[in-house]
Amino acid sequence: MTTTPEPHPAPGAGTGGGGRRHTVPGWLAAIAVVLVAVNLRPGASSVGPVLEEVRSGLAMSGATAGVLTALPGFAFGAVGAVAVLLSRRVGMTAGILLGVLAISLGLLLRAGTTSTPLFLLLSLLALAGMAIGNVLVPAWIKRHSRDGGVRLMTVYGTVLILGGALGSATAAPVSQVAGGWWAALGMWGVVAALALLPWAFLATGERRAARGGRPTMLRPNARMRHSPTAVALTVLFGTQAMNAYVQFGWLPQIYRDAGLSAVYAGGLMALLTSLGVVGGLVMPTVIDRAATLAPHLVAMGTLMVAGYLGLLLWPTTLPWLWAVLLGLGGFSFPTAIALITARTRDPQVTAQLSGFVQPVGYVLAAAGPLAVGMMHAATGGWTAVLVLLMLSGIALVLAGLRVARPVLVDDELSPR
Repeated sequence: MTTTPEPHPAPGAGTGGGGRRHTVPGWLAAIAVVLVAVNLRPGASSVGPVLEEVRSGLAMSGATAGVLTALPGFAFGAVGAVAVLLSRRVGMTAGILLGVLAISLGLLLRAGTTSTPLFLLLSLLALAGMAIGNVLVPAWIKRHSRDGGVRLMTVYGTVLILGGALGSATAAPVSQVAGGWWAALGMWGVVAALALLPWAFLATGERRAARGGRPTMLRPNARMRHSPTAVALTVLFGTQAMNAYVQFGWLPQIYRDAGLSAVYAGGLMALLTSLGVVGGLVMPTVIDRAATLAPHLVAMGTLMVAGYLGLLLWPTTLPWLWAVLLGLGGFSFPTAIALITARTRDPQVTAQLSGFVQPVGYVLAAAGPLAVGMMHAATGGWTAVLVLLMLSGIALVLAGLRVARPVLVDDELSPR
């Protein structure tokens, strides 16, 4: 059954001001979404498998490495919070274009530095561009889709996860072949540059369609905290994001400390994240048709707990099994992303919900990698860390049960 029927577009939708509606061909929208989605994760996920080499090459302390692994969450939270405001000044499409430009420049330039502070600063620039894309792309998809965003969100969520998996899988091999970690991290700046052309073309077309008026603008964040669904979705998103970025930053090191090689650890991380591709393919359709998502979200939390328990007790006995369990539990990521469009009707509300859920969720998530680094430094092991992560699976289930019901945020915010 379809839980979020899409109404007719509001007047001016697609232009945000007067002028004719800016229609984007389906093939061009798909290409643009693929090229931006593939670049929103590798800048973060490629660091973990070569973190030891980065630390050695930059003489980076353990505390600074903890900051580096926490930086994606903090950047996605802080910059994502102002992404809607940026779009109000330059337009939704131009805002995404600026984000892609920041990703490309940040990743290319940080690969050539030997300064730890500059490396962190350029990482922040690239992550800021990713944060802008995180918030604005779902709203752009909602505005330019005829089916409420189901198909394009399927493409977006799948490629988003695939990009993260590729970042993990290629980091160690490319580093070894090229003779340094700089190549493994810098090549993603080149990939990001490929997305500049279609988004520049789209931004130009949107400006022309406005006929001198303002391009597609988003209203500032409304009363999202008054929506129980929005709040629960924020907790769900924050919990899964915390786990994702702990895994990006520290899971390869957990495997390496257990005795596995860097290449094997990176491959296991890639296996984990690539399973999310399946989730990205199926979850938008499941959300669109299911009367309730409760059984799915309970299963995700349970699998997450089981995966961390296996890592705690038998890390090298069946390392691939724990990666598989965590990867299946990671279906919560494409679920949370798809719910941003599935639990809204109006593209403006989609943007407001995205601008509320993702920044707040990432701020909650940012504490995870930092806490993991501090706990590991204090205890010298991974037991306390893995127990904490198991408890987070329970929080994911509790929040998931609230967003499982097909309730629209638009209706919760509407005057009674």
